[in-house]
Amino acid sequence: MDDFQYRNGQLFAEEVNINDLVASVGTPAYIYSKRTLTSHYDRLTEAFKEIDPIICYSIKSCSNLHLCKLLAERGSGMDVVSGGELYRAQLAGADMSKVVFAGVGKTDAEIKQGIDAQIGYFNIESEAEFENIAAIAQKMGKTTHAALRVNPDVADPRTHAKTTTGKKETKFGVDIERAKQFFKSYGHNPHCRPTAIHLHIGSPIYSPEPYVQAIKKALLLINDLRADGFTIDALDIGGGFAADYETGQSPAWTEYAQAIIPLVKDKGLKIILEPGRTISANAGILVTEVQYLKTGGSKKFVIVDTGMHHLIRPAMYEAFHFIWPTQVDPTQQPAKRTESPDLPGLELTDVVGPVCESSDVFAKQRPMPPVQRGDLLAIFTAGAYGMVMASHYNTNPFPPEVLVDGDQATIIRRRETYEELVEAEQQTQPVAIYS
Repeated sequence: MDDFQYRNGQLFAEEVNINDLVASVGTPAYIYSKRTLTSHYDRLTEAFKEIDPIICYSIKSCSNLHLCKLLAERGSGMDVVSGGELYRAQLAGADMSKVVFAGVGKTDAEIKQGIDAQIGYFNIESEAEFENIAAIAQKMGKTTHAALRVNPDVADPRTHAKTTTGKKETKFGVDIERAKQFFKSYGHNPHCRPTAIHLHIGSPIYSPEPYVQAIKKALLLINDLRADGFTIDALDIGGGFAADYETGQSPAWTEYAQAIIPLVKDKGLKIILEPGRTISANAGILVTEVQYLKTGGSKKFVIVDTGMHHLIRPAMYEAFHFIWPTQVDPTQQPAKRTESPDLPGLELTDVVGPVCESSDVFAKQRPMPPVQRGDLLAIFTAGAYGMVMASHYNTNPFPPEVLVDGDQATIIRRRETYEELVEAEQQTQPVAIYS
């Protein structure tokens, strides 16, 4: 699952003692394991090697430049959803021909940036967007390629409503019925060539079956489009593979592969994957220090020095993250991460943050070992949609990000200072207004 493991009651990241590391970098802090990140990418690649897919890491899941560089060095392409993410992909040294640009609201500036960078595909979300991209490419005197995002009307019932994207009613893509008309209108455009179909049905997807359903529908569409004389040479099946927020919660990558490969093999299609959380989620933890203990009615509260401003998933999605002290009695060392550990001496605890919002809660009535002020807690599986969704709410600085490699640790984003937090507000500039 990952390289964050307890040894005689002490949590380690690879070969680094977390308590010793935090003594140097402070809390709160995001800590990543290089071995976990790279081995997840390698094992996913191995699972699908029979079809030699283009793997485009989803930068939105965890966008630190140093982590993106590690994956680009292993040959990963990038899935981007903004000009900023494309810029990160460029700085990371990613092969631009293996970059796909998604998102429903691409600006003209972002489209020009993508065309200039010679990215592999723009994922097309609407007819209006396609017309705009084609017009911009024509004006620039260049040609670009596109993948039409198709909604197969498929979803995993276990996927949260806020991260389900493959139903007809979402803001993403077009439904299959409209896809054929789209190609009749735009399939031979010389400036923006739609030569691929793109799927993305949500995240996380805890079973291969929704992919099977979606791909079968996409292949029928591709057959019809080819019969009508359109060139379709690639199928992007998106991302959404699950991660282990609880031990053993997600299928093995080989399980996804065994279901998907027979469907797409020998179909004359280049296959594109857009994995994000399945690579990065278990590669990171968020370490926080206990500030206060409080009793409210019959409840025990543990108040920590991080909150929804650093990890918003519990507040936004009611998401579960396993939380445990970084140092425990060996009898309370968790054999697996689960919502209800069967260990001695646990007590029901609410873990809450300092933000002035009632929703700033990481865990409610969670069985945990007793802790004291100054103890450290690790919030596991925080490598995806953690730091990338952090905010300055309540005027809080960003925490540092630290990368562990064996017995070495490197700060890959320094802790933000108050001065840096307000720097952009310190200078004013008059605005020229033209009537």
